[in-house]
Formats: sequence, structure tokens, C-alpha cells
Amino acid sequence: MTIREDALPVHGGSDALGAARWDFSTNSNASGPCPQVVQALAQTDATRYPDPAYVALRQQLADHHGVAVERVLVGVSGSELIARITACVAAQQPQARVWMPPHHYGDYATQAMLHGLQRSGTLAQADLVWLCAPGSPLGQDMACPDDWTQLPSQATVVLDCAYAPLQLEGAGRLADWLERDRVWQIWTPNKSLGLCGVRAAYVIAPGIASVQQLQAMWWRAPSWPLGAHGVALLQAWCEPAVQDWLAASLETLRDWKQQQLALLQGLGWQCLPSLTNFLVCQPAAQAMGWDAMLQALRAEGIKLRDCASFSLPGHVRLCVHEPAAQQALQQIWLRLQEVSA
Repeated sequence: MTIREDALPVHGGSDALGAARWDFSTNSNASGPCPQVVQALAQTDATRYPDPAYVALRQQLADHHGVAVERVLVGVSGSELIARITACVAAQQPQARVWMPPHHYGDYATQAMLHGLQRSGTLAQADLVWLCAPGSPLGQDMACPDDWTQLPSQATVVLDCAYAPLQLEGAGRLADWLERDRVWQIWTPNKSLGLCGVRAAYVIAPGIASVQQLQAMWWRAPSWPLGAHGVALLQAWCEPAVQDWLAASLETLRDWKQQQLALLQGLGWQCLPSLTNFLVCQPAAQAMGWDAMLQALRAEGIKLRDCASFSLPGHVRLCVHEPAAQQALQQIWLRLQEVSA
């Protein structure tokens, strides 16, 4: 039996054409990859299984964050941890209701649907709450929801920290009102290191998590969720030299972002405010049609993230890219505009 490609889940568009020469779609750190992590990956022994309990790795991550090691669990990816947390909540509360921001990562809603959980319009009725700061696709901080004080004390609250290391400005309002010891924190450093092709993640359980909750998360993990290269990436993430590289890369990204904003605005694109290394834009009107334009750009080696799945039709998300990629986008966009005129 053959499954048609159009029947499969789509994440921002097909990759059937292979890797794009200028890929703006991933939100990866374009000043990467981090050389120290590349070296660690090259030296990794992939002939053996990692420790199935990841004892040394979990201790490194715990020390990096200043938390007890019992609170740290590893995962295949952020998406896998989203699925695992949702499954744990659904097992305890089959009728649980889920709250998520208006614009959010699609896996929050997908996993809720797969487990038969209903979406809640208010925090007062929520059993599972998804937060993300800075959020995707907008790259903006979260303001405190009006009904935050009505959140039930037993609700599971998850903070997706995927883009926290790539915040380029602002201290973040979330820190002013969110008690981090109350939430599950999902960390996925691969994008920050410019290595989004190496899947690896971890979650820090809240200090108030029960033994039963931690055990449920352990038992729902696949065997060896991290391979040898995922372990190497997370171990390197904890090294001071890698954190120093990341801090320096943010300075480069700040400069590139200003150049990219000026270039996009010069093309007539409307750019929404963003604190991160990515932003959402509404491109200028063009004659050939939206889908046709995206396909034409892709054929020319430019890949943008269509935001229709984020409930933002007619918008694209772009990561901040190096000047050569920016110039390629500008030249190809102008040429396609001329062809379609």
C-alpha cells in the first residue's frame, strides 16, 4: 500500500527537492554551526549504545541549569517531549482541556487532537497549558494572560524554551510573572548551535513534580531516545566555550538582522516586530499568486516558511541569514516579480 505524499503531515512545505541552497525556513543560527560542537560530533563513537539512563549527561545538564538531576529527562526532540507530556496528561485526565497561545507550534494542537483532548478558551478551565517565549512563529515575548491568576493549581504548565537562547533583544516579560519552578521546561539547543539536523532535547521538570509524574515521563520514553550524536551535542551545550561561541554569534545575528530588515522593507514587505533571529513578514503583492510564488522561490533555491499553518495566511517566517543569502533573496524576488508582471 502506498501513502500519497499529500496525505502526510507537512511542516512548512515539502522537502522533495532536497536541501535548499538558501534555507530561511528553519530558524537555525545562520552564523553556525558551532565549531566546538562539530568537533565533538566528529569524535563521537557511534559504534556503541549510550548509557540508557544517561546518568552523566543528565548530571551535566542539571549542573548547567542549577537544578537537581532527578528533574532532568532527555528526549528525542522537542516534538517527542511535547507528545510525551501530552500523553501523560491524557492518561491521567482523559477529558483534559488544553490551552495554547493564538499562534503556536503545530505539535501542541496535533498531539491534543491525537489524544482526544479538547481546546480550552480560558486558563480557568485548562488542565494542560502551553507557553513559548519567545514564541514561534512571531518571535515575540508573551504577555501575562488576563486570566492567569485563575489557572487551576493542579494544571500542567509547559514552557517551550526552543528559542530562548536565540533572543536578540529585550529581557522578556515572561520572567516577570512566570514562576519557572512551577513549569516543565523543554530545551532544544540544536537550532541555537546551527545544527538543526542533530535531534536532541531535554526537559526540566518543575520542582513540584511528583514521583509519579516523573516515572510516567520515564516510562513513556522510547528506549535510548538519544543516540550517540545527540548525547555529544547536549554534552557540548553545557561547555563554557560553546556558550561563549553562542554569545558571540548573537552579536553577528543582530547585525545581520538589521541588514535583513532594511532589505525586506525595501522590497515592500511588512515585517512584524520580533525579538529573535527570525521574523514574520507579509510580502508585497505579486501577480503570479501566493502558492506559485513560493514554489518559484523554492525552485530558485530560496526556502521560506509558509505561515498558513500558524493561522497567518499570506505571511512567511524567515530566519536571519548571512548577507549573501539576503542578496540572493532580493535578486530572485525582483526577477520573479518582473517575470510575473
